[in-house]
Amino acid sequence: MNDRFRPVRLSDEQRADWLRLIRTENVGPRTFRTLINQFGGASRAIARLPDLAHRGGGALKVPPREEAEKEIAAAAKLGVRFIGLGEVEYPARLRETDDAPPLLAVRGNIVALADATVAMVGSRNASAAGMRFAGSLARDLGEAGFVIASGLARGIDSASHRGSLATGTIAVIAGGHDKPYPPEHAKLLDEIVEKGAAVSEMPLGWEPRARDFPRRNRIIAGMALGVVVVEAAERSGSLITARLALEAGREVFAVPGSPLDARAGGTNRLLKQGATLTTSAADVVEVLTPILGRPPRPVLEMPREDEKIEPPEADDQLRAKIVALLGQAPVSIDDLVRESGAPPGAVQIALLELELAGKIERHGGLVSRL
Repeated sequence: MNDRFRPVRLSDEQRADWLRLIRTENVGPRTFRTLINQFGGASRAIARLPDLAHRGGGALKVPPREEAEKEIAAAAKLGVRFIGLGEVEYPARLRETDDAPPLLAVRGNIVALADATVAMVGSRNASAAGMRFAGSLARDLGEAGFVIASGLARGIDSASHRGSLATGTIAVIAGGHDKPYPPEHAKLLDEIVEKGAAVSEMPLGWEPRARDFPRRNRIIAGMALGVVVVEAAERSGSLITARLALEAGREVFAVPGSPLDARAGGTNRLLKQGATLTTSAADVVEVLTPILGRPPRPVLEMPREDEKIEPPEADDQLRAKIVALLGQAPVSIDDLVRESGAPPGAVQIALLELELAGKIERHGGLVSRL
């Protein structure tokens, strides 16, 4: 654990406030972290949200505490608990990423989240040979001491989970814990949580939509030391996971396939781009073993709830200037600071106000006007 990480233990009230904040419309993981840092805690950020949105030209409704407490209680009945970003149980590698979920809903053996993790992804319409290889590779990596993370999907995902049931596997689900997808994998999910865990950032009752799967994929990539792609076509969600892994500084492994099989098009292209060729668990272990000895890179430190922080202010003139500088093409915040001539903190506040009002959209570290 690096010296800058200061673990915290959220109180019941703080956990409810964190849930209220992240469940608020227009508040995503990056905005959540900015609000916490600007105002020194979720409760103070919540108190400022309506005013921030109003100054940005919109309106915002924060979920009441009773709603958050009801969700926490309903989750507990399913054996699900919410782990905060700054708590020791939170997956260390995922915590390093810029868009890590502030609260991770976890069911099962929470200890599995602390182990060295390898992600395995691939085609839903997988070949019999691909599924057999994925199961065998997952089993061998599990026996080598790694926990396998995947997305509970049909094909390669399910084969990877089944191959590592005995040693521990993590299912990252795109919907709520009570809405596993696909539905026929509900029994597999019950088997997974006996030794492993299931994690989600979505509320109970949430039916996964198409755009929720890339969000899920960033968690899979973020919590792992590396991602193994077994079978993936040229236009595949698995390639999104591989790209997210590279952006997070993770290793990417690819299993070669026949050039005559469309399901190998994406994996073969990854190999051309420098992914580690993988034909056995030894190929993965050889690359990841040295990484296990490295400390994780520093992360943005989360302040304590009792820290007194006076955030900078943004006036109408600065907000108008930021809006004028923004267009449909995403630009960096550094460019906005330079072009506006305003202090970075004031620009961040102006962007927060505009985002909460639904006027702008974030794209990683970039922003654009809606």
